[in-house]
Amino acid sequence: MDAIDIALEGLIDYAGLYPPAGLDMPAAVGNYLAYARQKHAPALGRFIVDLSRLDALREAAGDDLGRMRLSVIAAPHSDLDRIVQHRDEGFRIESVEIKCDQPLTMARTCEHLPANMECYFEIPLQSGCSGAIDALASVGARAKLRMGGVVAEAFPTAAQVVDRLCLLADRRVPFKATAGLHHPLRSRHSLTYAPESPTGTMHGFMNLLCAAALLHFGGEVHEAISMLEEEDPGAFRITPDYLSAHGHQWNAQELREVRQFFTGFGSCSFTEPMRDLEALGWL
Repeated sequence: MDAIDIALEGLIDYAGLYPPAGLDMPAAVGNYLAYARQKHAPALGRFIVDLSRLDALREAAGDDLGRMRLSVIAAPHSDLDRIVQHRDEGFRIESVEIKCDQPLTMARTCEHLPANMECYFEIPLQSGCSGAIDALASVGARAKLRMGGVVAEAFPTAAQVVDRLCLLADRRVPFKATAGLHHPLRSRHSLTYAPESPTGTMHGFMNLLCAAALLHFGGEVHEAISMLEEEDPGAFRITPDYLSAHGHQWNAQELREVRQFFTGFGSCSFTEPMRDLEALGWL
């Protein structure tokens, strides 16, 4: 596999049910199954769905249910037995995502779920949460970082993101990202698909990947912030053997290691990231 293939493998979890796309279940399921048959299918990760909508997913997917890798959104006090039950019934539930930064709840949740099920806890970026990250490390759980939304105020600063990445890298806690990462590089775009949508600067998922790589291998905070803020495609170089940016270079083996740290991101669009990568000449 080329370096870019390793960087992108299973990177994008499809969240077509959620804003700003907000598709109905049949449309989102149809999209996911179609993407899984297309040339960029190796970059496709899991289908993201609320626990409360699993029955609707079964109805929409029909005989194709077993082809859908799933990540289930739950609440801190959801009936987790339902997740186990649905998996026993043929749902390919590989991970659970919960918005929670309470160490005791995290521990109890992980104890309740099967050992081979990944559990991501969304922790805040705007306030201190080192205790929550320590708790994640202690129970073998993962972090979820919200990188944006449908309003400009939902996007954290580069410094806030790097602050969390530093803690995660130090504790060796894997993470995924969500929201506001439709594009490879930091750039300005409409925040929704509405005709009169406001615009804002969005973080880039390749910026995030490189910042994560830099910190994972011991880079400096100021370098990671600069990496996240980089908007010039010329600052990045992708060859079959390596990915480089800002004087740092990662080969195939190192990228595989980084992808164990930055496991992926949720996006309500799969076509936008792929189209942008093609336009950059990176695919």
